[in-house]
Amino acid sequence: MAKKTILSAENISVGFKVRSSELRAIRNVSLELKEQETLAIVGESGSGKSVLTKTFTGMLESNGAITGGTIRYQDKILSDLKKDSEWDGIRGKEIATIFQDPMTSLNPIKTIGSQISEVIIKHQKKSPKEAKKMAIDLMNRTGIPYAEKRYDDYPFQYSGGMRQRIVIAIALACRPKILICDEPTTALDVTIQAQILDLIRELQEEYKFTTIFITHDLGVVASIADRVAVMYAGQIVETGTVEDIYYNPQHPYTWSLLSSLPQLGNRGDQLYSVPGTPPSLYK
Repeated sequence: MAKKTILSAENISVGFKVRSSELRAIRNVSLELKEQETLAIVGESGSGKSVLTKTFTGMLESNGAITGGTIRYQDKILSDLKKDSEWDGIRGKEIATIFQDPMTSLNPIKTIGSQISEVIIKHQKKSPKEAKKMAIDLMNRTGIPYAEKRYDDYPFQYSGGMRQRIVIAIALACRPKILICDEPTTALDVTIQAQILDLIRELQEEYKFTTIFITHDLGVVASIADRVAVMYAGQIVETGTVEDIYYNPQHPYTWSLLSSLPQLGNRGDQLYSVPGTPPSLYK
């Protein structure tokens, strides 16, 4: 049975006002996201991965705006929403985001537990007592030891991997339908990276959410994704299954990305690099 489309973007363009010019960060991008799948968006830094997904939650910077195209989520047209109040029922509740650096994602002067509880109180309309119980349960689910005792700890008392687990717990506090993971393992060492990826997979099976995984790490893509979208200079240049992208890439940029991976068995070999520079994104 074919999976339903939960979110679709059609010919989306995003521009940023920079002095007297417009920087076109996203140019006519279209994609479909199916229920309960994991879509990986890959590409080099500055290719537009994070900017694209920010349009799904209305989190573009103040000088940025959607300049064309349509974003549909279930029966809602997200590209028509302008005010924060219009996003309240979507952002966090339906579509949640895990950001790259857990230290900047958490408030350093609030306890860990209170940061999870306030999300539950706001979006699920629970009492403080109910929210605390649910927060402790989420901390347990995300692998925080002695969760009840550590509920009143502050972020500085947690390691990087534990802070990232708390960010995941906050994102899942509202049981979102879509979870956007914006390079959530970049700041972590390899062992903790593997644990976080395993955790996201386990929680996806349990809560049945759909995942968008933003990364430039092709090893992560191979271990977690169902489908892959390759971005370059604000455009999606190729999409396909993991097998399609890894074993039969059709676009020269995709081939170049795969060729630039270091091989452990080939000591001293020079890494492949794409000649030239990316095109200017100024209009």
